Amino acid sequence: MAELDYRSCFGAGQDVEVQKRMLSVPKIDNLDDLIRELREAFATDHVNIERVMDLMSAYKSNPRDWMKYAKFDRHRDDENSFYVCKYTRNLVDEGNGKYNLMLLAWAEGQGSSIHDHANSHCFQKMLDGNLREIRFAWPPESSEEEREMEVISENTLKTNDVNYMNDSLGLHRVENPSHTQTAVSLHLYSPPFESVLLFDQRTGHKTRGKVTFWSKYGERTPFGAISAKLDAEDYENN
Repeated sequence: MAELDYRSCFGAGQDVEVQKRMLSVPKIDNLDDLIRELREAFATDHVNIERVMDLMSAYKSNPRDWMKYAKFDRHRDDENSFYVCKYTRNLVDEGNGKYNLMLLAWAEGQGSSIHDHANSHCFQKMLDGNLREIRFAWPPESSEEEREMEVISENTLKTNDVNYMNDSLGLHRVENPSHTQTAVSLHLYSPPFESVLLFDQRTGHKTRGKVTFWSKYGERTPFGAISAKLDAEDYENN
């Protein structure tokens, strides 16, 4: 996996180097254009992190492009007489086996557990609303002592911002800080993975969780009834 300490998020305030690179990026008018360009960018085994981030930055979010993938999990808890809202992972493109491109639909106030990325590249673009990313240092492998995990940074992602993460940069948790508005984000993971490590913030203890999709290509999957919450029993990776 390429190790590049790329800036966490760029949007407003792009530096001159980034602006020059963007001049070489083809015009991307819609999500289909982005999917096509991403497939081309992953035509070889080499992952050009800057190129992928530039392509995702060039696409300006349009709900008409992605609304069919934005499937929220809202179901009624009859026992307690209230609606349960959770976030979902919705597959958009499998990238010829090189990556998974997916849309995450975040209900109000929902967030992930602290997790790793299974030695994969993680690219994220905000399509609607805001998300808060909190990064953590890896807990010591040799220590059996329970200790609070160390926060190393916090970042707010706004519509059209782009973010990059990999395991060399630490672990993270992502959450929708709003209790009145939903959020939607586009994620690319290369190579694809089927499980990740989940961490308890209070102790640093880890468990392994499985990756499932709420929908694929806009259609509900057999896993549709499964909770989209990130936890040890029922994992939905962010």
